[in-house]
Amino acid sequence: MKSTLTSAALAATALIVGCSSPKTTYVEPGSSRLVTNVDQINIQDFAQAADTMVNSLIDNLINPGQLKSGVPDQPALLAISRIQNNTGTQLDTDLLVKKMRVALLRTGKVQTSTTIAYGGAEDPLMAEEEKNNQFFNDKPKRRPDYTLSGKIIEDRTRAGNVRQSAFVFQLSLSSRDGIGVWEDEKTIVKQGSRPTVGF
Repeated sequence: MKSTLTSAALAATALIVGCSSPKTTYVEPGSSRLVTNVDQINIQDFAQAADTMVNSLIDNLINPGQLKSGVPDQPALLAISRIQNNTGTQLDTDLLVKKMRVALLRTGKVQTSTTIAYGGAEDPLMAEEEKNNQFFNDKPKRRPDYTLSGKIIEDRTRAGNVRQSAFVFQLSLSSRDGIGVWEDEKTIVKQGSRPTVGF
């Protein structure tokens, strides 16, 4: 009898666990089914901001031929400076910057430095190799032609049971002389009373 009760209890537990397990599915990154939270930046927000910014850079600087390289017959060299997070959430700004870097590199007019960056090299091994080459061969390191810097700002407000969050992405491109040659801003505003699906 005890064995029958134990088996029944195990079967009931398995049934409850099986029924309560959420079904997980893959969704496309551009899908309207992506989960959206009012109080935080979601992956689609980063993608939207990156697409807007990189298209602005291409349309305003690269296509008109205004992005100049310090080395003849070479693409301009871009280094990533500080992208300041002024939101209430810890986030990885590479979700914005890496998507932009990939798109800029594909134009063939821009290269990005993986050894010169605010906060340290993305590729420490190559940075060490460059340092050794400079010491032993007295070969000067190529300086970036441009640096990309920016800020992500958050503004929250509430009216009754409706919450609103605005996330402002601001980016600037500076020349080697410290002159801003391009700036743009993308604002994403979200409203809701609870997490929802889609934009």
